[in-house]
Amino acid sequence: MKKITLGAALMLLAACALLAAAATAGTGGIQNTNSGKTEGGTSANANAKANANANATRGSAKMSSDTKFAMEAAMGGMAEVEMGRVAAQKGASDEVRQFGQRMVDDHSKANQDLMQVASAKGLSLPTALDAKHQADVQKLSALSGDKFDKEYVGMMIKDHKEDVAAFQKESAGGADADIKSFAARTLPVVQDHLQMIQRIHDKMALRKSGNLKTTTNANAGAGMGANMNSNMNSNAGGNANSNRGKSNKNKNSNTGSNANSNSNM
Repeated sequence: MKKITLGAALMLLAACALLAAAATAGTGGIQNTNSGKTEGGTSANANAKANANANATRGSAKMSSDTKFAMEAAMGGMAEVEMGRVAAQKGASDEVRQFGQRMVDDHSKANQDLMQVASAKGLSLPTALDAKHQADVQKLSALSGDKFDKEYVGMMIKDHKEDVAAFQKESAGGADADIKSFAARTLPVVQDHLQMIQRIHDKMALRKSGNLKTTTNANAGAGMGANMNSNMNSNAGGNANSNRGKSNKNKNSNTGSNANSNSNM
């Protein structure tokens, strides 16, 4: 009875060993098969999709830079118009008021041009100032006199330096032909604005230091001296002519009197 039990146990162990070996072999086969698929077709497809996504991302990045430029140009243009209106009314100096009106005129035209370009593309541009630019307009509106001019001129120099850089970049490397063309034809206007406001800034600095006032007085003095010399020469000439006229009249009168006297004798 014990011999039979021992034999059965040996047979059971042998069967378990065979089943374990078969299971290990099957698992290895499945792993090899899956590994082959990963290294072959599945890996190739993944690489292809990754490359396609990368190309699409690069393309959208170029277009998004054009869109970003258009959005910022529209917002900046509206801000220039609004602040220009304030400057045209509140500027302490003639040059600041004139520059403010120039901003209203030029940026209104540029904004209309950009709106037409964007509309043809179905691109929606901002139509109202954001919080940052509204705060700038409110800040200016609360100032007056020389403080207003100083703040406004400082803002315009900073803004137009940034504008020139942005328009140069877009006009040179924009991906969208229409937006790139807008930047190219508007760049000279923005550059002209920067030169104008820089001259106003320099003039304000000279006026504050007193040098501009001295130069102006010197020119005024020269002009007054020239006018005085001109008047003196004119008066001298007039007096000389008048005297010559009187002398001639006297000579004619004396000659006539003498002739009449001789005739009577």
